[in-house]
Amino acid sequence: MAVNLRGRSFLKLLDFTPEEIRYLLETSKQFKRLKLLGTPHKYLEGKNIVLLFEKTSTRTRCSFEVAGYDLGMGVTYLDPGSSQMGKKESIEDTAKVLGRMYDGIEYRGYAQSIVEELADNAGIPVWNGLTTDFHPTQMLADILTVEENFTDGIKGKKLVFFGDAQNNVGNSLMVVCAKLGLHFVACGPKEQMPESKLVKQCEAIAKENGATITLTDDIKKAATGAHVIYTDIWVSMGEPADLWAKRIKLLEPYRVTKEVMKMADKEAIFLHCLPSFHDTKTTIGEDIAKQFGVKEMEVADEVFKGKQSRVFDQAENRMHTIKAVMYSTLC
Repeated sequence: MAVNLRGRSFLKLLDFTPEEIRYLLETSKQFKRLKLLGTPHKYLEGKNIVLLFEKTSTRTRCSFEVAGYDLGMGVTYLDPGSSQMGKKESIEDTAKVLGRMYDGIEYRGYAQSIVEELADNAGIPVWNGLTTDFHPTQMLADILTVEENFTDGIKGKKLVFFGDAQNNVGNSLMVVCAKLGLHFVACGPKEQMPESKLVKQCEAIAKENGATITLTDDIKKAATGAHVIYTDIWVSMGEPADLWAKRIKLLEPYRVTKEVMKMADKEAIFLHCLPSFHDTKTTIGEDIAKQFGVKEMEVADEVFKGKQSRVFDQAENRMHTIKAVMYSTLC
């Protein structure tokens, strides 16, 4: 059966079938080939999109902008101080205004309910660039990166997320693994696990696709035989800075080190959605080192820069997969 996503919003992967996700991945591969060959692909010339950011970003903004320009579209970027949404104008009214002027809206910010409300009222496709609950565009880039490294197929592979497994990346990895038949393991403190309602939902989906969902605080059990080791920062943007002390104490045992990587499959790869605190070359990293004596947080520098790391392939793939999402929903 042919896949048609025209006019659809891209809010969370729970809304998409495995076949639809696979279609987006295959479309991403086609766009990546065109980009690497230098072949023009302005298939959406004459269309315009707006990027609505309540949280700042490097990869998400650049990926959407370059993808939009490559496809021939006009792109407007609204930073956190450039929109009246939720301040002087309701989300509903903002959506209706932008829907009259643009062909698509990207939102990166806080509550999932905001991007859902935008989609309910805009009358055009809305794309989730990140919310507190989900990060679906990141997932497509992650899975594309995994497929590029395991050409024998990803179904049945074991992906392990270390750290704060209840954040948007942990939630979304659990969903995409369940949909595509990868065994998902969340490894971290029990109080940082995904909500039970989402876990049960993903367990049912995973069973349909021959996969499993495992939550554990046992590092050796989690890492042994893993094909993908994944982690993320310990305090997300928008969370209070005073969480650092608690999170460092709680999550330091789950840092991805060379010892963790040695437990994994010999062909295992390391992923991180970035930014990463693997050294003290950032203002936050330097400050944390001074306060707590921690020079590496969620991942050791030697792992981040090591031969198993695919973090920059992963970052590039944001552009190709976002291009696929916009093209498929607008063409």
